[in-house]
Amino acid sequence: MFQPPQHAPPSPAERRILFIVGAVQFVNILDFMMVMPLGPDFGAKLGIPNSHIGWIGGAYTAAAAISGVICSAFLDRFDRRKALAVAMLGLVLGTAAGGFAVGLNTLMAARVAAGAFGGPATSISLSIIADVIPPHRRGKAMGAVMAAFSIASVLGVPAGLELARHAGWRSPFFSVAALGFLVAAGAVALMPSMRAHLDHPRPPGSGMLSVFRDPGALSALASVATVYSAAFMIIPNISPFLQFNCHYPRAQLPLLYMVGGAISFFVMPVIGRLVDRLSPAPVSALGTVLFVAILWLGYSRPGPLPVMVVFVGFMVGMSFRNVPMTSLSTRGPLPHQRAGFMSAQSAVQHLAASAGAALSSGLLRELPDRSLDGMPAVTGIAIGLALALPALVAITYRYVKAREALSLRPKGSETVRVPAPEIR
Repeated sequence: MFQPPQHAPPSPAERRILFIVGAVQFVNILDFMMVMPLGPDFGAKLGIPNSHIGWIGGAYTAAAAISGVICSAFLDRFDRRKALAVAMLGLVLGTAAGGFAVGLNTLMAARVAAGAFGGPATSISLSIIADVIPPHRRGKAMGAVMAAFSIASVLGVPAGLELARHAGWRSPFFSVAALGFLVAAGAVALMPSMRAHLDHPRPPGSGMLSVFRDPGALSALASVATVYSAAFMIIPNISPFLQFNCHYPRAQLPLLYMVGGAISFFVMPVIGRLVDRLSPAPVSALGTVLFVAILWLGYSRPGPLPVMVVFVGFMVGMSFRNVPMTSLSTRGPLPHQRAGFMSAQSAVQHLAASAGAALSSGLLRELPDRSLDGMPAVTGIAIGLALALPALVAITYRYVKAREALSLRPKGSETVRVPAPEIR
């Protein structure tokens, strides 16, 4: 099978699957994103200090990390659609359980349940995209799917904050669980069976363990670790920091997420196209420069920049780092290794996020006026971690390109590429 022309548009089947995966990611991201902005709300009702909100996020990410390690051994043995349905059902039940929490321990237990299924749901979704979309269009596709993060920020988080303000902090948990159930049912009904990876040739020594002997795979996992550990030094503390350190009004938090999400929504597809055109390394370097500048000016030394600029800059900087890293990491593993590798990557992602959130919680303390003390130290560590990304992405890209070159086989005067698995 010849490599399809690079200008070929996505097929209707590809568009449908992109929409379904985007909806799944929207629910998954919203489930995770909404908890931390709601921290001061449920913290006041449940007696949880603002300095401990990071532990709530850490419970989710730690559970997702553990389940990622376990699932990496067997996810590639199942139809992608069935595996996604199971993961989404567990996520829905865990999210609904959060609405019944009566204290820190019960809320953390509910978030552990949600994380145990939310992590694999992300892994399976990324595997589906990698199965369906060829590498030369994958950056744009990843940018489109990751725009779910922006939509969750524009619509989901502000709606959750307003719902909590008028109907209580428990209502967003129940609402997201209901939405997740509808999306899961739609995915099962509309997505085709995806079993082609089960028929992919499995050469001796090409199992999951072989991936972790590949320096490119290891550098990809290191990239994930640096991105998420740096981000989650900051993310769990954004809402209390803005409200009590920067005196940003609680009533205007929804506006903050709407503007930041709207800008990210339009920026992410552009980032995806830049990744396809320029390669991931320079795009991730640009994102790192922006990310570090925002951390230094907005969180280490608050005051010079308006809160809106700081928040939007943080989201855009994260997008410039996430899209190239994610699109690149899908290009390394073979189809029969893909979900397993994505699950292992999810484990690293959530373990790094959990470590970042826990470390920030250990370094911060809540002052009598509910403001956070210790943000300069937290920001300094986050900056140090963030600076490692461009080099790691460049190393990963070099190994991925070398591996992709091996998939080319000369046949006469033509170059033929090993065919990608088809959707069944």
